[in-house]
Amino acid sequence: MAVTETRPAASSRRTAGSRPPAGRRRRFTGRTALVLLAFMLPAIVFVGLFTYYPLLNGISMAFRNYNLNDLSDTSWVGLKNFRTLVGDEMFRGTVRNSIVWVVGSLVPQFLIGFTMALWLRRKFRFRGAYQALVFFPWAVSGFLIGILFRWMFNGEFGVVNDLLMKTHLIDTPVPWLADAKYAMVAVIAANVWYGVTFFAIMILAALQSVPDELYEASAIDGAGKVRTLFSITIPSIRTTLALTVLLRVIWTFNSPELIFGMTGGGPANETHIVTSYMIQVTQEGDYGRASAMGVMVVFVLVLFAIFYLLAVRTRNPRTRRKVVAG
Repeated sequence: MAVTETRPAASSRRTAGSRPPAGRRRRFTGRTALVLLAFMLPAIVFVGLFTYYPLLNGISMAFRNYNLNDLSDTSWVGLKNFRTLVGDEMFRGTVRNSIVWVVGSLVPQFLIGFTMALWLRRKFRFRGAYQALVFFPWAVSGFLIGILFRWMFNGEFGVVNDLLMKTHLIDTPVPWLADAKYAMVAVIAANVWYGVTFFAIMILAALQSVPDELYEASAIDGAGKVRTLFSITIPSIRTTLALTVLLRVIWTFNSPELIFGMTGGGPANETHIVTSYMIQVTQEGDYGRASAMGVMVVFVLVLFAIFYLLAVRTRNPRTRRKVVAG
């Protein structure tokens, strides 16, 4: 009887208490919205001031005659800047260089990074030290990497020529950064070294999520290393591989700092890509033409972003069906 008499009192205390019952959600009031807005306002102002305002202002300048050397006329010129770029042989050359830059950098980065990730997945002595050495380049600025490789590829006293001559691969020093035939090869080699780390990090993280039971079952069935690679490893991480490649394409296309550190776009503009040429035109004061190039770059990056988002949507079809159904 004592137990049954105390239960209504407990129930009444819960009813009279200020804490709502479990499972009941608090109402979203105007005061709550104001509090959330107050916390978000600094970030909104910062992003709007330093991201969206320059973006919109740059898009506006792309359609104007905006030159720092003569600000007396900043009138609206429509598509004139874009037509000028299409007829500019220098710009068309930078587009070709950008394609060579992206493809020539991406393929070796992917192959070497994938191989390194497979190697680092195994357990061996001093594995942590090897991983730290592999991941180190990603923490260094691309411009500093460019300066480092500029000294390494120096035609007179660079370490690259010294090693090649000591191994009897060349007889005379090669002017890597002074000859148009070799300059792009040199900057791509530096970018390969710089970008391998990104692939190694991303692919290694994906490989660690593959269950060891799959490899054990494959070994029991007698599958070799090549068959295991194409039947288990690659299918298990194919989404990560696709997204990593797309991200690296975007970053490589939009990263001129290594080129500026090594060659500055030379010799004879043979290593200029679109974004590095855009910076040079900006330094010359022609903001209208530079902004037009920026709009083109943003358009290309948006296309890649669309492919990226589509790849993310295919990552979890069940979630996608729920979102569509909702």
